[in-house]
Amino acid sequence: MGNVLTFCETSGSSLRSSALAALGVANQVAANQGGDVIALLVGKGVNAAAADACKYAKKVVVVDNDALEHPMAETYAPVIAKIAGEHGANVIVATATSLGKDVIPRAAVALGAGMASEISGVVSKTEFKRPVLAGNAYVTVSLSSDNQAITVRQSEVEPAAELGAPGESIAADAGTIDTQGAEFIRVETSKSERPDLNDAAIVVSGGRGMKNGENFKHVEALCDVLGAAMGASRAATDAGYVPSDLQVGQTGKVVAPKLYIAIAISGAIQHLAGMKNSKVIVAINKDPEAPIFQVADYGLVTTWEKAIPELIEAVKQVKASA
Repeated sequence: MGNVLTFCETSGSSLRSSALAALGVANQVAANQGGDVIALLVGKGVNAAAADACKYAKKVVVVDNDALEHPMAETYAPVIAKIAGEHGANVIVATATSLGKDVIPRAAVALGAGMASEISGVVSKTEFKRPVLAGNAYVTVSLSSDNQAITVRQSEVEPAAELGAPGESIAADAGTIDTQGAEFIRVETSKSERPDLNDAAIVVSGGRGMKNGENFKHVEALCDVLGAAMGASRAATDAGYVPSDLQVGQTGKVVAPKLYIAIAISGAIQHLAGMKNSKVIVAINKDPEAPIFQVADYGLVTTWEKAIPELIEAVKQVKASA
């Protein structure tokens, strides 16, 4: 019997929604093994999110250090391995975000742990389900090692719910911080007032049928009235219509918002793999045979030129009458 250490990403004074997915799976693993779930916050200023983390875990370990301001696998992985050892955790869990996929394999090596990547479910103490072939099939991964490392596909698991009473938060030392020769240069991000794709409740994505990048201003306008994040198909990003960090799909971001609106997207299999677990899917396409309609809850066969202005006006009217 061992504890389950969950690496949780933060944003300001709260956990990112991706962290709740990891904690949800950690609860299942702990129930199978009999240990406790421990949430781990790492970085500069992460103590601000400790109170929020205590809503979801009985024990929260905070490693707040100025030298950990920039997330790097070289510095974060040793911290995770160190805290796992100090708190009797034989399982480490994180969400399969870009950071989680970078950090957890390195921590797994340090712990001599077997690795189950991007799982979608817990089968038993040693077995985990994960999607393959663009989500069209599932396999069971079995780990035989004493220690285990797991990354979780956020779109396919239930997030953790709040506890009945808040947990406790304790501070921990990072130990020796060694960049191992790596150097942080800079972070290049697209500034936007819209929600992040991975955290948004509503996502509106445009495809190659938008014809050019200039036309994506209409998708942006719909996003703004809905308070939605903007996404795009790989065809649209490959064509240079919008930046590649907006790509939704197997090789982009995997999302599962409450509402996903696909505009001028045919529904290639790799795109469906990135959004098919959305709670409600709305498809707008002028081709009635487009594959996207096979997964859509609601479909509208028309052009985006007609549909988007009408949608914007309808949303504005609903908001005005609310």
